[in-house]
Amino acid sequence: MTYKMPFSVVCSGFFLLILVQFNLPAQKKPGQKPNIIIILADDMGFADLGCFGSEIETPNLDKLAKGGLRLSQFYNSGRCCPSRASLLTGLYPHQAGVGDMVQDKGSPAYQGFLSENSATIAQLLKLAGYNTIVSGKWHVGLVPSALAANRGFDKSFTMQNNGSSYFNSEPLYNDGRKVTFLLDNQEIKRQDTSPYLTQAITDFAIKSLDEIRNDKNPFFLYLTYNAPHWPIQALPEDIAKYKGKYLTGWDSLRIRRYRRLIQLGLIKKEWRLSEKFEKVPDWNGLSDAEKDKWDTRMAIYAAMIDRMDYSIGQILHKLRELKKDENTIIFFLSDNGGSADDVKNWNYVTQKSGEPGSVNSIDSYESPWGNVSNTPFKLFKKNTHEGGIASPFIAYYPELIKAGTINTQVTHLIDILPTCLELADVPYPKELNGKQLKPLEGFSLLNLFRNQPGKKHESLCWEHEGSRAIRKGDWKLVAEINSPWELYNLKTDRSETRNLAEKFPEKVKELAREHEAWSAKVGVVDWNKIK
Repeated sequence: MTYKMPFSVVCSGFFLLILVQFNLPAQKKPGQKPNIIIILADDMGFADLGCFGSEIETPNLDKLAKGGLRLSQFYNSGRCCPSRASLLTGLYPHQAGVGDMVQDKGSPAYQGFLSENSATIAQLLKLAGYNTIVSGKWHVGLVPSALAANRGFDKSFTMQNNGSSYFNSEPLYNDGRKVTFLLDNQEIKRQDTSPYLTQAITDFAIKSLDEIRNDKNPFFLYLTYNAPHWPIQALPEDIAKYKGKYLTGWDSLRIRRYRRLIQLGLIKKEWRLSEKFEKVPDWNGLSDAEKDKWDTRMAIYAAMIDRMDYSIGQILHKLRELKKDENTIIFFLSDNGGSADDVKNWNYVTQKSGEPGSVNSIDSYESPWGNVSNTPFKLFKKNTHEGGIASPFIAYYPELIKAGTINTQVTHLIDILPTCLELADVPYPKELNGKQLKPLEGFSLLNLFRNQPGKKHESLCWEHEGSRAIRKGDWKLVAEINSPWELYNLKTDRSETRNLAEKFPEKVKELAREHEAWSAKVGVVDWNKIK
C-alpha cells in the first residue's frame, strides 16, 4: 500500500525548504514573546570594540554587529549608577532617585537608590510571565527596596558597589566601603580561589538559563559585566596576548582608530579628531621603562575586554544549545565612556603594587589610554562631553533586524525599557505595587530595528556632579562644573572641536533656558550646594 502524504504536509515541507534555501528566519509561534538579553560593559569607550574601530579582538560582538544593528549616536548618562538607573527604568536618573551615586545627598533626585515611583524592566516583564535573571554589577542602591531580588529578578548574582577585585571581594578602599556580593539577598564572599569575576558572572547566567531550559515562558537576562572597570586585572594568558602591542603609543593608536571608525561608517570624515587630552604626555618623550609600564596597562585593559567577549561567546553557545537563539534579541552597550581615573594617586584607595594585572595590583589605565578609548571624542566618564556619554550600541535579532545596519538616529538609555515593553507587548502601567509611576521619558526603538523612521527626541539632557549638557537636533550645549557653556553643531563637529558659543549667543540662551526647565522638572540641585 502506497502512503500518500497529505497536501497540507507537502505545503509545510515546501515552505520549510524555502526558508532553508533562502536563509529566511523561521516563523515563531503565534503569541510567542522573544527572550531579551541586555549586556552592559563598565567604563568601556566608544572605540574599544573591533566593530567600533578597535584593534582589540572581539569576534563574538563583531559577529553580532555584522548580523545586526549598530547605533552610532547612542547616549548613556555619563557614569555607572545614573546610567544603570536610567536603563532599568526608562527615566532620567534623577527621576529614578540616582542623580549621582549610591550615597544619599539629601533630596529625592539624589537619594542614591531606585525610587518607588520607578519600575525596572524586570518588574514590568514579570507582568507578562517572563523569567528574570541578573548577573553582575547592580549599583543602583544599597537599601532593601533597591536590591535586585526585590526589583523583579527571580535569580540574581549581584555586586552592589562600583568596583571589585576580579579575584576576590577584599575592599578596594580604605575609607570603610565594603565590596558586597549578593546571591539573591544572601551576602557571599569571593576568595582568591574563586573564578575570575567575568567568568563568575557568565557562569551564573549560564547556570540560570540551564535551570529554566524546560520553561515555556520567555526570559529576560540582564548581564552586567564589571569589565573593564578598574582595577585593571586580567588572566595571565590574556595579558600575554596583548603585551608589547601598545609600544607604538597612544598617539598613533588614536589616529588608527579614528581612521577605522571613518572607514566603518560610524563617524563622518568631517568630524576632526579632538585634541589630545592636556594631561597626556608625548609618547616619544617617554623612557623605555615608562613605555613598557604604559604598554602593560593597556595590554591588561585589552585583555579584560577580550575575556568579556569570550564570555559572551559562551552565552551565545548556551543559547544555541538550548535552541533559544532564534527567538532571542540581544543588546550590547557600555554604561559610560572610558575613564581617566588615576587610582594610584587616590589616597582613599588601597594601594597594591604587585605583579601588574594580578590580585596583588590595584591600578587603572588613566587618561592617556582613556583618551584612546573615547576616540574621536573629548573628555571621559563623569563628563557630559561626547567622550563621557557616547556608547557603542549593538542590537541583534535576525527576525527583525537587517544584518549589517548602521543607524545614526540620536538615541538614549531611556529608550531601552520602552523597547523591551513593546517586544513583550506589555503596556507601561500608571502605578505598580500601589505606587504611582513617573511617565516614561524614552521611546521604543523597534521601528529603527525594522529600518523604518522612529520617534525622535526633541531634546536630551544631562547633569552629573555639575557637568551638564543638552542636545537638541544638531545643537549641543555643554559645560563642566563652574565653567561657561560651550556650543557645538554636532552635524559638522560631533567631536566638539569648534566652540560656537560666542558666534551664536541667542542659541546658547535658548538651550540654557530649556536645560534649566528640564533641571527643575527632574530635581537637579546645584552641585556646589549639594555636597
